[in-house]
Order: sequence, then C-alpha cells, then structure tokens
Amino acid sequence: MKMSKNSFSLLVLVMLLTAFLVACGGNDNDSEPTDNGTGDETEEGTEEGTEGAAEGAEGGELVIVQLSDAVALNPHGSNDTPSSNVAYNIYESLVKQDENMVVQPGLASEWFQDEEDPTRWEFTLREGVKFHDGTDFNAEAVKANIERILDENVASPRSFLYEMITEVNVIDETTVEFVTEYPFSPLAAHLAHNGGGMISKQLIDEDYAAMEDGEEPGSVINADPSGTGYFKFDYWNPGQEIRLVRNDDYWDDNKAKLDSVIFKVVPEDLTRIAELETGGAHITDPLSPSDVARVEGTEGLNVNRQNSVSLSYFGFNLNKEPFDDKRVRQAISMAIDKEQIISGIYDDAGIPAIGPLAPDVFGYDENASGLPYDIEAAKELLAEAGYEDGFDTTIWTNDNRERMDAATNVQEQLKQIGVNVEVEVVEWGAYLENTAAGQHDMFILGWTTVTGDADYGMYALFHSSQHGEPGNRSFIANDELDEVLDQARRSTDEAERLDLYSRAQEILEEEAPMLYIHHQEYLLGYSDKVQGLQQTPTQILLLQDVTLAE
Repeated sequence: MKMSKNSFSLLVLVMLLTAFLVACGGNDNDSEPTDNGTGDETEEGTEEGTEGAAEGAEGGELVIVQLSDAVALNPHGSNDTPSSNVAYNIYESLVKQDENMVVQPGLASEWFQDEEDPTRWEFTLREGVKFHDGTDFNAEAVKANIERILDENVASPRSFLYEMITEVNVIDETTVEFVTEYPFSPLAAHLAHNGGGMISKQLIDEDYAAMEDGEEPGSVINADPSGTGYFKFDYWNPGQEIRLVRNDDYWDDNKAKLDSVIFKVVPEDLTRIAELETGGAHITDPLSPSDVARVEGTEGLNVNRQNSVSLSYFGFNLNKEPFDDKRVRQAISMAIDKEQIISGIYDDAGIPAIGPLAPDVFGYDENASGLPYDIEAAKELLAEAGYEDGFDTTIWTNDNRERMDAATNVQEQLKQIGVNVEVEVVEWGAYLENTAAGQHDMFILGWTTVTGDADYGMYALFHSSQHGEPGNRSFIANDELDEVLDQARRSTDEAERLDLYSRAQEILEEEAPMLYIHHQEYLLGYSDKVQGLQQTPTQILLLQDVTLAE
C-alpha cells in the first residue's frame, strides 16, 4: 500500500495556512469562546513579541493576571481560552502548531496519510514519554483519549473536532491508526488543537470509575490533572489562581526555564494594570485598548500586539421571539454602526468583520458584502415583521470592559428603531453555561478559528448538530446550511470547498444569526523582565522558553 510522507501532510496544511503566517504578539480570551469576545470562545502584543530581548536567567515564578478563571483543567471538558491557556502547559497533543500556525511534530514524531485510501492516517509516537503520574504515554493512551472525547456519556464540547474519526486502532506500542468516515484534510490541524491534549490513561480510567459512582465527567481529571507537558499541576484555588510547576522529568531536553507559573484571576482591568506597574505581576492578559497608552508610557512596561484569526460578534437566540424571525435579525444587524464600536471602543485594534471568517482563514470569501448599515431599511424590516413600535429585549455580556461598553453602545443605537435593551453582565462560567442552555436573548461572544480552516470557523458555530456548548449558541438550524457544511468538510477538492464555503456565507448573510463586529488584535501588557514570550494568532501564550531577567 503506497503511503505519503508526513512532509506531504505538512505541505497540504502549509498551503492552507500559509496565508496567515503571522509573527507572534499578544492579547486575551471564543474556537473557542473567548471571554474577551473571540473557537475558541474567548474573553479578550509587538510583532516580535519579547524574542529580541536578552535572555533572562532560568528559574523564578511568572505571574500572569487574567480577566477570568479557567472553567476546567480537563482539555476534553472545556471550550474557552482561559482554560486552554492553562491546559496547553499541562497537556500535549500528537502534533502542534507553532507561533506561525504551521503544524509541527508533538507527541508524534511523524505521520502518514494513505494516498490510496485517504481515510487512513498513521501516527508514529515518541518513545520514552511519561505522564506526570509516572505512567507511560503510548498508543493505548491515544486510543483512550480520542475515544473518551467521542463518548456521548462524557459529552465533550470538543467532540466535533474528531467526530469524523470512526476507528482508533493500536498497531503497536508506538503506532496508532485513525480511520475517518470520509477524507478529512484538516485532520492534522484538528489533532493539534489543545482539545486533543493527551491525559494519562490511568486518570481516564479513574474518571470513568467515578462516573459509575455518580460523579460528573472530568471530576477526577480536574482535581489532579496529569499530562506530559513541560509544566505540571500544583494547585487550583477556583476564582483566585492556578499554579503550575516545572516538570523536571519532561521527555524533551528543552525543559521549561521557569520554576513555576501562576495564573491569577483579577477581573478589574485597572487592578491588573496596577499589579503590572507595581511588580506584583509580569503579564496582564488581556489589555484593554484604552489602557495601551498608559502601559506604553510606563518605564519598564511594554505592549505586545498579535494579529488574530478571531471573531467578535453579537449573537441572537433563534429559539426565542422575536429573533425566530430573520427580518428582525436583519433589522438589528442593519441598525448597528459597527465602526462606532471598532473605533470608539476598540481603538481600531482589529479590522471590520464582514462574515465569520477572518481574511487569513481558508474559505474566506473576499467578494462577500455583508448587510449594510441602513437605519431606514431596518425600520421597514421591523414593520414587516410586525414590530413597527419596536420591542424589549436583553443583551448578555461577561465582565469584559470592551464587551460591556459595546453592549451599552448597541443599547443606545437600537433606540433609533424602537428596540429597548437591558444589558445584563454575567460571570464568565455562568455566562458560558447559560448561553449554552439557550437562556439568553442577545449575547456577545467571540470565536477563534484555531485550525485556520473554515470547517472550524463555521461548523461549530452554525451546524445544527452543534447547538449549545460546542459553539452554536444562536441555535440556528438551516437544512441547506447543514448540507453545505457537511459537503465542505468531506470534500478533498480545494476549489469545491471554497465554492461551498462561499455559499455558506451567502446563506448566513440571509439568515443573519449574528452581527459580525471585527477580527480583533490581541493585546497584552508585560514587564521588561519577561523574555522569550510568544503568543499565537489563536491567543495561546507559549511559556516553555520564557525567562525572567534580574
């Protein structure tokens, strides 16, 4: 049977991702939901990051002050950036993406795709790798992890990443085979996602045993995480801080330079800035655009800027009146001047979004026009829908300053068409839980297309099988859109996929499940003492090579 080398797989992925090779920089929280507003769902610097500075001494404790706490330390059980930023340091995946989004070897040293049967992938695993609990990393562990993610009883919000996988076969101790339902070209990029972080098989078995005793999935894993990463878990005081310590038994010679890292939860923007100024913290993540001048004007502090593949948006709950009428959704979208938000609140830190995909994502349609800003047309649409006098509604946001300001801005703008809005601020964990349950009217979130492929940027957000926690919090269910997204992820023809994603964007313009605001620039503030810091276009901080200068 003829096999292609992993270099061929890399070439395919590079062709898809080359368009957005971006030097690293920095900022915070949507593939995921981001709590700054950006697939992950996100919350919310220089292009060179801190690479160019002199290297600091090894050792020491890095303190990062961040807006929100992690939701879980189980990589299969969360879908938000604060959780991913911590988990990335504890767990490793078979392959990984570097700061330029290029797929590189991880726990697998090489991989092959069968040219005759492109539904077969084979990965060769590194030898001698151990989990933090002392157990071996091997093909059985890989099988246990992927099957756990796909287990309906676990109900992982990451399952959509791997739902095309039908078999995980152990060939031998260091060889594992994946069989997919259909050829799926972005598979390696999906396996690089931190949702594919490898957990100790022993811990997985213990977690399943706890589930049989009535415990929630992930309860054992969250209590004492065990991965293969260059940092290992020390403690977690929920709502306060998480501490990681260096893994001195790390399998690679390039061990972490720091002794430890603390992720400290500080919800107030100005308090985070004050901690940075007084030396109580080394990094503040995210940094509000309105605080950039203050940080740049302070001796010993810097701002890191990172272009992203993220999206910030206002979403509508299509399961609730009046948002079950697309004319209402179109009217609200056309009544909001996005430039007021981008310029007035984000200080132009990003570019306007026409649709869900950033320009550097494969599948972006440069010919898409989006709905225009048109107050009179918005009023006409509302009248057609039976709301000539407007209606009352709510917008939910988490306690991110820019999001709260954006919600207030939209509240004022919608008065022009008679829509009265109440803004409700909800704690991040409850926000994700309640929007997944469909308890909202309108909401603000973000999404990061972490693979650089439209499948990740559209399937989770808009396919009807992904309602709730996986990403579709607008609860859109459109048969044609589902069919187009299914065809696009199954096709191996690049031109056909581009055509299909263009059609999907046309459907979304008509259906208007959300108002696309912008593709933001991530911002973070950091001390001169921090050397070697990098941040990916997906908002993940790379801490392995970070040092602290005296």
